[in-house]
Amino acid sequence: MKLHDLRPPQGAKKERKRVARGNSGKGGTYAGRGRKGQNARAGKGVPPYFEGGQLPLVRRLPHLRGFTNIWKIYYTPVNVERLTVFEPGSVVTPERMAAAGLLKSADEPVVILGQGELDRPLTVCAHRFSASARAKITAAGGSVSEIPLRG
Repeated sequence: MKLHDLRPPQGAKKERKRVARGNSGKGGTYAGRGRKGQNARAGKGVPPYFEGGQLPLVRRLPHLRGFTNIWKIYYTPVNVERLTVFEPGSVVTPERMAAAGLLKSADEPVVILGQGELDRPLTVCAHRFSASARAKITAAGGSVSEIPLRG
């Protein structure tokens, strides 16, 4: 066997359909476009949302597009069970959480949530605490400290 004898297996290669090349060559007559009309002509046709000149649905319902509240504060959640990576008695700040891989950045506001258990006393500094997280931290012998949000 030589290089020029190699062939792909039967059925692996498929010839493309050459439409609009006469009735002998598949897809003759109307070439899959139906009869007459805007979509049968050469060129673009109409966009998918076009409704024949009627105001399209996407423009009739502006309230469904939503909006972004520029004053909303998005907190990064950290559960109590993830704080077990710190040594007992240590101070846990957003900078230390970011260094430990619990946060992407120390600049983002942090909320401590109460999922899981905490078995060591920690001093946790964050921007917000849920009631259950606050209870679990103090029950473990630690303390909570709220950091005021900047500007």
